[in-house]
Amino acid sequence: MHRAVTIIVVALGVLLLAAGIWLYNPDLPRAALERRWAPPPSRFVEAAGVRLHIRDTGPRDGPAVLLIHGFGSSLHTWEAWAPLLQDRFRLVSLDLPGFGLTGPDPTGDYSDERGIAVLAALLDRLGIGQAAVVGSSMGGRIAWRFAAAEPARVPKLVLMAPDGFASMGREYGRAPEKLPWLMRLLPYTAPKPLLRRTMRNAYAVPGVLTDAVVERYHAMLLAPGVRQAILDRLLQSRLLPPEPILATIRVPVLLLWGERDGAVPAAHAADYARALPDARTVILPGIGHVPMEEAPEASARALRAFLEGGAGD
Repeated sequence: MHRAVTIIVVALGVLLLAAGIWLYNPDLPRAALERRWAPPPSRFVEAAGVRLHIRDTGPRDGPAVLLIHGFGSSLHTWEAWAPLLQDRFRLVSLDLPGFGLTGPDPTGDYSDERGIAVLAALLDRLGIGQAAVVGSSMGGRIAWRFAAAEPARVPKLVLMAPDGFASMGREYGRAPEKLPWLMRLLPYTAPKPLLRRTMRNAYAVPGVLTDAVVERYHAMLLAPGVRQAILDRLLQSRLLPPEPILATIRVPVLLLWGERDGAVPAAHAADYARALPDARTVILPGIGHVPMEEAPEASARALRAFLEGGAGD
């Protein structure tokens, strides 16, 4: 009997060890990631003490447009827009600190205030005085915070399913005290099948969430220090009541939403429309949370019409 128990215990130990080895995902080497995912026109510049992965394309004398990606994403999310817009606009995109090939912020500060300072420093570094700002999801919240903090720098603002209003489990003025234990395993494990299942909620258009897209997101997740930075950002995330801040934004704002957004439903556009002094809303039929990936032509067309229109258009 004792021998049988010993055999069972050993077998279970071997299975657990094998499972642990299968689930363990170490960070990938930075040099290899940069060779694969940061070819030209990517480059790295220092701003506010951070080595930022950026792309800066289009005519240098064209109207500048700053593109801010969402949570867990990277500048690659804007790739399909580049050939559709860079004939007319100077497009500047970046991996926000804590994401992608930018990696962790040396300060360890992932507050919105720090994000605003980094964006301002980047524009200064590139010699850009003004830029229309486009933000997606979490990047949308940073975009409207930036527009409110730096009004002279933002002539127009585009918010794509932006974050910012309180929701279930997210109160104003309070950061989470701790994270669920499963989430705390993120620095050690990030199975690609689980990532794919998580991403499905963001994509409504069939066939867009390809193996190549999942591979890219997975690679960016495994960039050195990114997973711990994501947990640090979550623990520092503190929402402010948005209405008083949004009310100070006097420039034209485009609210651009996918009709079938499963992450931030299109009905939430009304909250922003009520709070912003000068806002118009475009809902893209059949599209989910990432219109620039799911419907680049339609979303770029809506963006171009807004940017090229007059203040009252």
